Amino acid sequence: MDKEWKIYTRTGDEGETSLIGGRRVPKYHERIEAYGTVDELCAFVGLIRDQEIDQPTHLFLIRIQEQLFVIEALLADDVHATSRKLPVINDNEITALEDAIDEMNRQLPPLKSFILPGGHIAVSYAHVARTICRRAERTILRISSENKVDPICCKYLNRLSDYFFVLARKLSKDFNAEEIPWIPII
Repeated sequence: MDKEWKIYTRTGDEGETSLIGGRRVPKYHERIEAYGTVDELCAFVGLIRDQEIDQPTHLFLIRIQEQLFVIEALLADDVHATSRKLPVINDNEITALEDAIDEMNRQLPPLKSFILPGGHIAVSYAHVARTICRRAERTILRISSENKVDPICCKYLNRLSDYFFVLARKLSKDFNAEEIPWIPII
């Protein structure tokens, strides 16, 4: 950047913001809600990354945050008003999530019931990230019925929520936290 980047613009003081391409929309616009939810998820991934976790997981979480920024950009793009070149997510990122899930699962006991979130702060953060990820996916699916959204965004988030569930189990094992099964009383 050649010019200093100011964090405040004063252009949103009246409750509007701009999509990529310049179109002004209310801050409660469905696209803003969608990429805001992905941004919330990205912040929670930072909380997981800030825990005392192994280096490969730490680095993979950075990779995830980078992909979440790509999704935010894709959601903020006003495809009718811009031909701006944006970063993309490709199927290699989906495969990377699946490979990470499979690798973690190989080290874990088989799952026999639902488990209650918790046991260690890092485990809880992973579960919160999982639930925010599911909300982001639902939000994007809702807007995709009327807006052009690259389907890989939902595919990535769907797989990512699975990753966070398995990561929570891995972190339970890493931190010797008890996994409490949910046993419904009937």
